[in-house]
Amino acid sequence: MKKRFFALLMASVMMLGLAACGSGNSDSEDGTTDSAELPKVGVLIYKYDDTYISTVRNALQEALDGKVDVIMQDGKADQATQNDQLDVLIEKGVDVLVVNMVDAKAASGVVEKAKAADIPTVFFNREPDIDVIKSYEKACFIGTNAADAGKMQGDIIKDLVEAHPEYDLNGDGKVQYVMFQGEPDNPEAIARTQYSVEQAVANGIQMEQVGETQVCNWDTETAQKAMEAMLAANEGKIELVIANNDGMAIGCIAALSNIGYNTGAQGAKFIPVIGVDATDAAKEAISQGTMSATVLQDGVAMGNAVAAVTMNLANGADFLEGTDYVFDESGVAVRIPYAPYTGQ
Repeated sequence: MKKRFFALLMASVMMLGLAACGSGNSDSEDGTTDSAELPKVGVLIYKYDDTYISTVRNALQEALDGKVDVIMQDGKADQATQNDQLDVLIEKGVDVLVVNMVDAKAASGVVEKAKAADIPTVFFNREPDIDVIKSYEKACFIGTNAADAGKMQGDIIKDLVEAHPEYDLNGDGKVQYVMFQGEPDNPEAIARTQYSVEQAVANGIQMEQVGETQVCNWDTETAQKAMEAMLAANEGKIELVIANNDGMAIGCIAALSNIGYNTGAQGAKFIPVIGVDATDAAKEAISQGTMSATVLQDGVAMGNAVAAVTMNLANGADFLEGTDYVFDESGVAVRIPYAPYTGQ
């Protein structure tokens, strides 16, 4: 009897040991791995449902998967929400912070808290003041040169005007355009708005704005409603649509198609629309002939760059160690290049 009891006791101990070995440590809501031994990375995203940022986010997630424990948060385009999320991540003891600011002007507060907690920080996409980045030796920025996207739009305008004289509806030798801006104070939106027109003028194109600049917060539905109002007041007077991103460009195309423009049908009335990002929706619109062109902002390339720098910091290495990336003249920023996209 004693031998039998001892055998049963040992079997129970072995089963408990096996169960303990297989239990793991998982955070199903926030984390992406099961290992508590991996470095912990906190990622703050300004808005999950932004089309371009979704591309960056997915590429970043894929590149980090299984290498670090990722805690990713949706700021829902609200800076107060993102501030609270930052506090939680710091309290959780993350080893690296990756931040896509809701409001770039609030980055100084992020740097202050990250510095106090001695957490290396990678800002991306929405560019804070470069002096704010420089104020913390463990911070850097990965993004684009905002002016370049606008300049490429200006070059595209030149090519379109020269290739399609029929776009000059009133024959006055000028391009009457409407402008759709992402946000009023966003550095990228401001630069794209400014340099698209300046570059077109530098290329010898006479530009004349119709109505006020439409600030639509990068949003498709907001841009569609604004374009509908612009068309109601100015139909026949608009010869070009310039949008800071493809989301707003697609909204403008929807408004145009509702009154018979840009339907893709042969012989249909057409107003050229130019965006930025080269999203799948924009590429499809270009292939269908409802949109003229966009500027490629490579979200996968940006996500991979952010991941590479994040992994270095998580492992105690220098920002760019073992990578082909280089800092620009600021010494703290990596720039991902743009490229024009016309579908050809």
